[in-house]
Order: sequence, then structure tokens, then C-alpha cells
Amino acid sequence: MLANLNHIIDQVVKEKGIDRVILVEALESAVLSAANKKYRNTRELEAHYNDELGEVELFEFVTVVDEVLDSYKEIDLAEAHEIDPEVEVGDSLGMKLDAGNFSRIAAQTAKQVIIQKVREAERDGIYNEFRDRIGEMVNGIVRRYERGDLVIDLGRAEALLPQKEQVPRENYRQGDRVRAYISDVRMATKGPQIIISRTHPGVVAALFKSEVPEIAEGIVEIKAVAREPGSRAKIAVVSHDPDVDPVGACVGMRGARVQNVVSELRGEKIDIIPWTPDIARFSCFALAPAEVNRVYVDNDEQSLEIIVPDDQLSLAIGKKGQNVRLAAKLTGWKIDIKSETRAAEAQAELDGNDEGDGLAEDEELVDGSIDGNELVADKISDNEAPDAGVADEEVKD
Repeated sequence: MLANLNHIIDQVVKEKGIDRVILVEALESAVLSAANKKYRNTRELEAHYNDELGEVELFEFVTVVDEVLDSYKEIDLAEAHEIDPEVEVGDSLGMKLDAGNFSRIAAQTAKQVIIQKVREAERDGIYNEFRDRIGEMVNGIVRRYERGDLVIDLGRAEALLPQKEQVPRENYRQGDRVRAYISDVRMATKGPQIIISRTHPGVVAALFKSEVPEIAEGIVEIKAVAREPGSRAKIAVVSHDPDVDPVGACVGMRGARVQNVVSELRGEKIDIIPWTPDIARFSCFALAPAEVNRVYVDNDEQSLEIIVPDDQLSLAIGKKGQNVRLAAKLTGWKIDIKSETRAAEAQAELDGNDEGDGLAEDEELVDGSIDGNELVADKISDNEAPDAGVADEEVKD
């Protein structure tokens, strides 16, 4: 029944991509299971695959004794000497059985065990493959909807695009192609579950990595990404080569590179800004295109108080607070924005409370006496501010 298996094994290994060792172990386990079922677990059996013969060999092991009490597991010394003249009492004697002499039911059992082992090997293979690909972009085809979630065919496996990971204004139909980000891979009862996303900030980073060779090579590094899916994103980049402009590399010739990313995100606007370890200066860049006059930093609370000209307040805050919200996500600090007029009123109140202290206004600022904050940056000069046409690159619809 199970003779000349080399060709079958090679074919299954090639088609299913399963390790040969795993398949051989499955065959041995299947034969052993069928044999135990036939003999009702009354004998000590072992199955081993003979690669030269291309068959699974079945061995029955019995103990050599002077007096047999259990005929299924013991053999007397005289009978054992007929098989092996050098055997002694207490030795374990292995005798080869005919692995092909099973009943139809036993053969069916062997088949079921083999199928189960192949399925388990396939599941483990898919899990191990995609677990190492977390953070990558994958292409798939929409197969069906399941309670608002999308089932995406990735070829070897199916992935799940949950409703919360879908961009609200993006709609898909069966057969549509989808490019998404692998955010998680977990082993479930029915096999590996691959979770993909279109809203994860890593989507933007992964797309830029595929479009910008300098990022793929490590010359330019993406330090932070903040995103409101379907609407706007901010990305902070830094160059490890002084001759390479990180913002220009991401924008590309005539904006070609960033435009490809925007097209994949279906029109989502993207601001590309330079990253700097100076949190005050970085926050000014993050609030672009708004101009900033002064920044006060509270390191203990990791909060920023930013003063902007009166006519820049609405631009700094953005529509429904989007600009300042993204800037806060990008920097990881709390941001409080005030106009010059509001800051002057607060300063006047503070000066009134501190009247008689004998300190000039400039001395108070240097000493960091405003709300206990440290004055870190005054208005950035024109030659230090990000170029409005490059650093605050905004792709219009």
C-alpha cells in the first residue's frame, strides 16, 4: 500500500512547499496509527521510512524472556534465537512487519492522518512566512465581505482587512486589487490569521520605502509618521548623508515620488518635514505651513507652548484642529498654541502679579519665569525655516 513513495513525496513537497522531513514524519505517524488500530494497541510498534526502498517499514518490538506471560510483548529465548542467535534474556528484539498488509479501514486511517499532517504543515508554513513579514506591504484581491470586514486573497493565504482598518471613503468590490500593510499575524483555531490595514501609519512609511531608494538603502530615515487616514499625513525624515536632502529625496523630481504615494492613498495629502532632535525647532517644522514666533518647552510634562502671529493662528490649528493634532502626534509632545495677542494678555496679567519684583521683561524670559517653562526658541529666521515649497511639501488634489 505504501511502497515506492519517493515520487509521491517529491511531488507533494514541490506542490505544497512542505519540508520533506515533516512529510516523512507524517507518513511514519500515519502507518503507525493504522497499525495500532489494526492490532488494537496491543503491541509495541515503530515505523521508519526507508529512503532507499521508498517505503515505510514497520517494526514490532518484543522483550526476550525465559517464560512468556504476554505473548504480544514478550518472546521466549529459544524462539528469539531463531531470529537472532546472539540475543539474550532482557534484550528488546525488533521484527519487521508487512506495512502494506492492512485492511481498507486501516488504510483510510493512514490517509486521514497524512492529510491532517499536511494541513498542519501548511498552516505552520504560512504562519512562519507572514509572521516575518509584519510591517510589509502586500498585494491581494478582494474575495468577499464578512460583516463589514474584507477577506483578501494573498495567493498562498487569505488575509482579513477589518472594517476599522479600512479608510472610510475607500470602497471595494469583489475582484478589486488591494495594497495593504501587514499589521499582525496570529495563530487561530482554524489556522493563521493575517490582519492587514489601510489606516496604519506604517502604510505611509512602507509606501515611501518602496518609492524612495534612499530610504530603502538607509541613507534617509523615516523618524516619525502621523496620519489621519484618508485626509492628511505628516512624515518626518532625516538624512545620514550631508549631501542628500531628505525632503527632496522623498518628494522626487517634480514631485513624482510623493505623487505616487498620494495616488496609492487615493488623494491623501502629505506633508514632508525635516526631523531634528531639537524639539522646539522640530515642533515649528511640524506646524508648517504656519509660522511660529516663540516656543516654550516644559520637559517635565513634555508639553510645548507655541506662540504664533494672530493671522497664523487658524492656519496653525488647521481645519477642525487637524494640523496641531498631527503635529502633536508627530512630535509625541502636548502642544498648546496661542496667538500673540493672547500671549501678550497672559504676559500682562503675569507682569501685574509680579509688579515690584524689579525684573525687566527680558530678564523674566531668560530666567524662564513664564509658567515655570523654559524659553527654548524665538522666531526662526527665514534662512532656518523649512522651505515652503519643499519641506512643507503638500500635494493638492
